[in-house]
Amino acid sequence: MVCLVSRSGREMQRYNETGGRQVVGCIPYRYKQNIDGSMSNELEGGWELDETLEEAASRESLEEAGVIGIVEQELGEWSFISKRYGIYYEGHMFPLLVKEQHDTWAEKNLRTRLWMNVVEARDVCQHWWMKEALDILVHRLTLH
Repeated sequence: MVCLVSRSGREMQRYNETGGRQVVGCIPYRYKQNIDGSMSNELEGGWELDETLEEAASRESLEEAGVIGIVEQELGEWSFISKRYGIYYEGHMFPLLVKEQHDTWAEKNLRTRLWMNVVEARDVCQHWWMKEALDILVHRLTLH
């Protein structure tokens, strides 16, 4: 069963000691002939009080792209300044080896799911810390 409602609001949101949001995200990937990169939308959102980091990463991927898979070992933790609020946020990124892709998902009207190769994914990524996470993932996958 797939949940077609995304969480909203900040009442369950986690914050660090300086008041910055703690966010979690995934880089969804799948194998083809070669590594087949992430999706164009940045799959990241708030880490909530009732979930682990891995559960939050998995939830965000389902809500924002309609994909389910295996959340793998964390790629890292980054501190970055929120453009909106000017305070430091804490970001955690995980690889998600995609096993299922749904035709409908909670934020389908807000986001487009688009598979692309790693080079294309890095080019469209707007956040330096997410580019670093993608580089770490590529390095990890090419060692196997």
